[in-house]
Amino acid sequence: MKIKCAKCKKDAELAPDYSFVECKECGLDMSYGEYVRFIAHNEATYSDILSDYTGSTEGETSGTLDDWED
Repeated sequence: MKIKCAKCKKDAELAPDYSFVECKECGLDMSYGEYVRFIAHNEATYSDILSDYTGSTEGETSGTLDDWED
């Protein structure tokens, strides 16, 4: 699947199983999770959208997977 490269803004390839993003133009190669975090922190449009859902996260940490288990 084609998506926008986080670095050069050209077409990048997203693996069918969402495991990685690769751009042949600039050499970007990262997991999809890293890609989403990169975009969320570096592009104002996405940061604004995410803040609508998360509210203020000031002073909070993400925790660990153990924190998510019941």
